[in-house]
Amino acid sequence: MARATARFVSPREDGSWDNKAANASRASSVHETQADAVEAAKTTLRNQGGGELSIQASNGQVREKVSVPGKQHARVLNQ
Repeated sequence: MARATARFVSPREDGSWDNKAANASRASSVHETQADAVEAAKTTLRNQGGGELSIQASNGQVREKVSVPGKQHARVLNQ
């Protein structure tokens, strides 16, 4: 089982939004809208086996926490 990871979507001074891993000094990606940053963070978490996403409001306070499940890999059965 993959270990859980945490990501944050937070506002930047220029009005754009960061998609950042917990304890990271730099953003993984920067987006024009909060919605785009949230979608990117969810995709990253799914690909990493799932985890918790904290979404900050424009004032920097956490407004929502979302648990994101990992991506389910389909099994291919050879016959």
